[in-house]
Amino acid sequence: MSMTGKPRSTQRNAIPHGKDVPAGRKPAQSQPRTKAGLAKRVTLDRLLSKLGIASRSQAQEWIRAGRVRINRRLVRMPDTWIDWPGDAVTLDDRPIEQRRPQFILFHKPKGVVTTHQDEKGRTTIFDVLPPELKSLHAVGRLDQATSGLLLLTNDSTLSSFLTDPARRVPRLYLVTVRGEITDATRQAALDGVDDQGERLHCASVTIQKHSGRESHLAVTLTEGKNREIRRLFKALGHEVTRLRRIQYGPFTLGDLQPGAWRELSIEAARAQLRLPSAHAALGPQAKPDLLDKRAT
Repeated sequence: MSMTGKPRSTQRNAIPHGKDVPAGRKPAQSQPRTKAGLAKRVTLDRLLSKLGIASRSQAQEWIRAGRVRINRRLVRMPDTWIDWPGDAVTLDDRPIEQRRPQFILFHKPKGVVTTHQDEKGRTTIFDVLPPELKSLHAVGRLDQATSGLLLLTNDSTLSSFLTDPARRVPRLYLVTVRGEITDATRQAALDGVDDQGERLHCASVTIQKHSGRESHLAVTLTEGKNREIRRLFKALGHEVTRLRRIQYGPFTLGDLQPGAWRELSIEAARAQLRLPSAHAALGPQAKPDLLDKRAT
């Protein structure tokens, strides 16, 4: 069953030109046209990025070039705050729409980068995923050499919950390193090391197999620091040769093959995280528990 139905627009079909906002000033904000408390405050460049319309840097260029309007007024400051959903935003005089909430579990292949557009011309996850998923944003990142479970969504509340360091949402990885990991090395990984001004450590480390040549580990992290596992084990004298994420919070990779993905309904995803239901706020929509699995 495909869930690629047309998104519902809550905006007007046409927005006439208005006056430019003077430099250094933020445009006056309108009252959200949704139920009280449902609109979120977000900067304009971040909104365009989160909706998958452009990368953040590209969105900033478009805004400075005068291509974006808020409530009929031209703005040129990317960090302008808006209420979303609520304020009417247009790009090249076309309304930006609030799209159907989605939550995707994707098996990121090794060798692709987690971004919408890559300035070096490398293959991105959105070159692998179908076009209808380009409006989603990744929940955290996996580096180019890492494979495994990557979550994507356009529900900012959900992604913020998952990436909030204070929530300590566990991420489970299968790791292969050069050399033998001893109990002393395992304890050092748990205690942590300082690297580039950051404290790196694992929440748990299980030695599954080890020899003088290489060791196989199951490692759990509770924060999303950049390349934390690779940097940590390098500091301990062991190069990571293979890294695959198999679980993020309650969501598991399962039997998904590289390049394949499956969609979990937003209600099911929120329920697994024990978050409040979004259904009443978003209005009627299809709510399958687990949708079709696809590979490109």
